[in-house]
Amino acid sequence: MLALLELLQNGGTHPVPALAERLGVDERTLRRYAQHLTDLGIPIESRRGRYGGYRLMPGYKLPPLMLTDDEAVAVVLGLVAGRRAGLVTDAAAAVDSASAKVRRVLPAALGRRLDALLEAAEFTAPAWQTSPPGTDVLLVLADAARRRRPVAITYTSWRGSASERRLEPYGLVFHSGRWYVTGLDSLRGEVRTFRLDRIAAADPREGTFEVPTDFDPVSRVLSGLADVAYPHEASVLLLNTTVAEVRATLPAGVATLTETDRGVRLLLRANRLEWVAGVLAWLGCDFEIEYPDELRAEVIRLADRLTHSSR
Repeated sequence: MLALLELLQNGGTHPVPALAERLGVDERTLRRYAQHLTDLGIPIESRRGRYGGYRLMPGYKLPPLMLTDDEAVAVVLGLVAGRRAGLVTDAAAAVDSASAKVRRVLPAALGRRLDALLEAAEFTAPAWQTSPPGTDVLLVLADAARRRRPVAITYTSWRGSASERRLEPYGLVFHSGRWYVTGLDSLRGEVRTFRLDRIAAADPREGTFEVPTDFDPVSRVLSGLADVAYPHEASVLLLNTTVAEVRATLPAGVATLTETDRGVRLLLRANRLEWVAGVLAWLGCDFEIEYPDELRAEVIRLADRLTHSSR
């Protein structure tokens, strides 16, 4: 269909047999393509007779972007979803500008239908309130990861201290509304994970590097998040279960799981032990608390509260 449109843009009237032969289709299929273009708002004129054929209406200038209904819906909803998830950098301005550009080049009828969709659509999940990374930082790191080139970054830690370091980016990961980069940090001499919204600048450097065999950026980022320091750490042995069964309930990045001969050792870090007690109740399996002793008191308090509420 798009190839037909390209031929018609050359001007003049094109006979149906010649167009069909050029595109390698039969005349019936060609007419269907022409009708589809007309339905999209492209003013194709049809001339019957021995010397008839198709042509674009004289004076019509084709917009630079042509999308079918399905493609337009995918693009616009993808922009909206990207903004809500925090996936898009400089979200509000970039998404609004891109949406406006797409809307301007769509046929009027399709544009009205998309406007109706956006006005009618509601979302159950709240939008992520995050600080997206700068576009330049994201693109520089992505290119460096693909080409295996080191970068110099300016990074601000959660404590507010800024530092300069050389990073070998192994991969980029988007998780729970934030972008992360993981790779070898020259300052520590070990693989580390950094939030992109805390990277003020990223500049390519000379040289190359190799990514360790079987390195998985997603697993590294999730394990790093589970190891973040919190006020409380708890170790619990989950009985008569497997890592796969626990993972089906407990999101990745929340805890560290280790298979044992009796079950699964669950290592959790949290701001409040009350939250850990709730997680254990949610998992719904028997368990033994290894430490801390304060967690036992929280579990008993939660059990008493649930028992009282169920009366």
